[in-house]
Amino acid sequence: MNNKLFVGGISYSATDAELQEFFSQWGTVLSAKIIMDRDTGRSRGFGFVEFENEADAQKVLNLSEEELMFQKRGLKVSLARPQENRAPRPPRNDM
Repeated sequence: MNNKLFVGGISYSATDAELQEFFSQWGTVLSAKIIMDRDTGRSRGFGFVEFENEADAQKVLNLSEEELMFQKRGLKVSLARPQENRAPRPPRNDM
């Protein structure tokens, strides 16, 4: 059962709350998270939205980019894939 969606094309000025409110028109949203750059603290332009059930997530997947206009930008959605395990990053030497 997959009810978590990857969302691309998010405006850099958008907030998690605005994203959650936008997607709530298609069902109950459990979480909405915009991914931020760890160095700059700015949005990376994509995020994840998790619905309460798979049927609501499927409704959004069936919509076109034109139907998913959020802050004057068409969003691209797909099923979220599980995060891959990756090696830890080496320490930064910027001090």
